Amino acid sequence: MLTEKNKQHFKKWLSQRLNESLEKAQDTLIDIRDLKDKLSNHVDEASHASAMGFALRIRDREAKLIRKIREALERLEDGTFGNCEECGEEIPLRRLRARPVTTLCIECKEEQEAEERTKAEEYPIADY
Repeated sequence: MLTEKNKQHFKKWLSQRLNESLEKAQDTLIDIRDLKDKLSNHVDEASHASAMGFALRIRDREAKLIRKIREALERLEDGTFGNCEECGEEIPLRRLRARPVTTLCIECKEEQEAEERTKAEEYPIADY
């Protein structure tokens, strides 16, 4: 069971990461706007398109992390933080420290990954 001190630690840590991620997301939006403004030169169009794609991928990753952090903070509030959403068992503190946004214990995560590998093997992407 998580102690109150542990819960406060995770709340503080997650809140800090959320603020950092929101700042990064804002910076990425500014970068995207700047890239759009620079697309006037056709010679640079390909390099700007590549940079835009990269910026959008970063923005997408940051958005996913923001969502996971917010969900973890919600779980802290409703008392479900630290419980595996698959089996209901307590997630070890060591795992939570390594990945505070996790929702699965190691065993359930390993099962999930094994299922994903099996599906990938059953439905391989065709080479064209």
